[in-house]
Amino acid sequence: MTNGLARASIRFRPASFAGTLIALLLGSAVITACGLLLQTGLTAKLPPARYANTPVLVAGDTTVRTTFTAGGETSQAQSTPLSERARLDATTVAAIAALPGVAAARPDSAFPLPAADGHPALTGRDFAALGIAGPADRLLEGHPPGPDEVVLDTDTAHAAHLAPGAGLTLTAPGATATYRLAGLAAAQPTGPTAWFAAPTADRLGGHPGLIDAIAVQPRPGTSTTDLAAQVRQAVGTGADVLTGDDRAAAEQPSLGLARELLYAVGGSFGAYAAMTAIFVVLSTVALATGQRAREFALLRAIGATPRQIRRTIATEAALVAPLAAALGILPGLAFARWWFDALVSRGAIPAGIHLDIGPLPMLAAVLTCTLSALTAGFLAARRPSRLRPGQALGQAAVEPGLPGVVRTAFGLLLAAGGVTTAVLSSALDGSKAAASAQGTVICFMIAVALLGPWVARLASAALGPALRTGGAPGSLAADHTRANARRLASAITPIVLVTAFCGTLLFIQSTISHVSGENVRSGITAEHVLAPADHSPGLPPGTAQRAAGVAGVDAAVGVLRTSVLYSSSKAIGTATALGVDGDPAALSKVLDLGVRQGSLADLGRTADTVALDTGLADAMDARVGDRVPIWLGDGTTAHPTVVATYERGLGFGRALLPRAAVAAHVSAGYDSQVLVTDRPDADRAAVAAQLRALADGATVTDRAAFIAHADLMTELNAWANTVMAAVLGGFAAITAANTLVMTALDRRREVALLRLAGTTRRQVRSMMRWEALLVAATGLAIGAVISWLTLVPVTRAVAGTSPYVPPGLALPLAAGAVLLCLAATGLPTRALLRGRPAVAGGGPA
Repeated sequence: MTNGLARASIRFRPASFAGTLIALLLGSAVITACGLLLQTGLTAKLPPARYANTPVLVAGDTTVRTTFTAGGETSQAQSTPLSERARLDATTVAAIAALPGVAAARPDSAFPLPAADGHPALTGRDFAALGIAGPADRLLEGHPPGPDEVVLDTDTAHAAHLAPGAGLTLTAPGATATYRLAGLAAAQPTGPTAWFAAPTADRLGGHPGLIDAIAVQPRPGTSTTDLAAQVRQAVGTGADVLTGDDRAAAEQPSLGLARELLYAVGGSFGAYAAMTAIFVVLSTVALATGQRAREFALLRAIGATPRQIRRTIATEAALVAPLAAALGILPGLAFARWWFDALVSRGAIPAGIHLDIGPLPMLAAVLTCTLSALTAGFLAARRPSRLRPGQALGQAAVEPGLPGVVRTAFGLLLAAGGVTTAVLSSALDGSKAAASAQGTVICFMIAVALLGPWVARLASAALGPALRTGGAPGSLAADHTRANARRLASAITPIVLVTAFCGTLLFIQSTISHVSGENVRSGITAEHVLAPADHSPGLPPGTAQRAAGVAGVDAAVGVLRTSVLYSSSKAIGTATALGVDGDPAALSKVLDLGVRQGSLADLGRTADTVALDTGLADAMDARVGDRVPIWLGDGTTAHPTVVATYERGLGFGRALLPRAAVAAHVSAGYDSQVLVTDRPDADRAAVAAQLRALADGATVTDRAAFIAHADLMTELNAWANTVMAAVLGGFAAITAANTLVMTALDRRREVALLRLAGTTRRQVRSMMRWEALLVAATGLAIGAVISWLTLVPVTRAVAGTSPYVPPGLALPLAAGAVLLCLAATGLPTRALLRGRPAVAGGGPA
């Protein structure tokens, strides 16, 4: 009976299941997209190119790990990828070469050489690394390079019209000098390359005594597995021993960061998106099931048992949910593809990685949506299935009362949990506080769903007098909203969802962007900013010192952008950092960072000093004079002394260190910019002209260049937050429209009775508009409160200020919610008014 009844319900009343199908389809699409990104993060790999002929490769450990002890046992707390290339001690080569299974161990290092003198940008290498790419990787013409000589690949030399014996000037992180072309080598798969003698390459790379990797070749009869085991035993835990596709991690250090990003997007955000999808599916299915109360009551009246009612609803869910979820897979695939390609185009993911389209995310989407539909159907069927047959029709016609004690208690508990989470997040570091924001919103949202009828009743009481000023339609709207609190709650909750999610994600980013811009505009006191040319790795070494010697210049300070890692609350955090090149005493002449304690002039006292942003200092519980444990960009541990704390870290860097302390621990030791202040009597235009001639190819502008560069650094985060807001907000908006349409169409009998009682079409439409405005106002107000409670502690932790809500974002969001409510209510109302009242009044509810 139940299977046939379920099939008949779907066949003859498809409109009743349309809203459910849309919610399930969208939920499946979101879960599929996030699952595919997470799966790609777990499986992302690249085939080795340069090291394809190297069976075993030794490279620096690309992660930082922390451990903690609990109950006498040591456990790993967190593993975080490094932002800079990790390197090895050059003495490791000899230790590996002495192993019995090793035939050869070649050191390999790379450093960027900017384009100049007609040649393209090059990669500098030690000549000893020639041959790593395979037998064809050899010297074709000339001889190995001497101290002042270089070898180029044939393609580069021919394109630049250079032959052995020619001279060319090259700029490296370590120095700029002119070299004689000693010979030509085979073209490289990794692009234009220049080889130097070992001592010269060690000096030019800016990392003396360190190398990037060691290519290990086995002796005849030694397998790759045995060779890797020998090497691992020799190097211990201080390096990674790579084989197979893992060797590509040494060629693409950004692979680890790309995986971390995909974990965050597909995992962390995907978890919230899945929770939102489940929440939406539950509410939509429950609404659709509740709207069929009269149908279930009739079945009870003719003898259907509670079990048959529940089985009918379960069968309907089993028929509709898998189909709807399967239909959502294709949109999910398209969205995942767009999102992944956008991350690749922005340089966040290496171009060689491909989206992993596997069946597991799709299966998870179908199962999640199906189980959510079944759960929602069973919960919504409890009341109609428990009705006594003789009382079923009478009770089904009555609006259910306010939520029971258990539901109300859980709602209040979750609301208290949201407040507690928001309060606790104010004591967290900025990144952790931001990560907790979505959890706070989820707590509040579930609380609103559980307490929805109470919220609707209070909203009706508060806004009822205002509605009654709208004449008869307004009075009808006020009476209806007061008498049908549950129906009103179903419409309000999705609007709250839209406002809370979009407001939180968008206004976190708007606050960060606003404070960063204000800090940079207030903090840059330099008249000139030297920035490298497009596609250049940075400014030539010594640019700050040469700029300081230009006539009319009062102070010149270079900044090298990097990052540091720190430990806080058993977790690892990442902070932007600046390496200061030049006299730290002159730093106050080009930057006003709002020093709170200490002096930035002490930054150059020794190489192991640091200045911290106040937020970072609080997270590390550090004060002036303390030694703080940090990891530099390549994973090297350091314990510098705090010499100052300052306020304007956002937009600049949350840590300042001497350039000498970080230059050897970055991928390329080029200054990112040089800030120059003129003397009071200097000719600004003349100084700019001299600076432009000083740094060939560099741009010389004002503080706007620094602001633009700072904005580029936060562009990816801003874009990611916007996409997340669009995904969750768009999903919630469609769900809100879906719910409002379902709610309006469910009022067929009510509208017909109003028409039979003499109410005009215009009055009915006006009544529905007033109700839509009440729904929009209530949803916006509650969503704004949730968003504000979430944002205040987060923005204070991240930016040290209250949320910045730009009207250009807030007003369109509010207007969109109002228009959504009006359209989603007005269109179905017009459809209801087209029929004859007598016919509609006697039709099915």
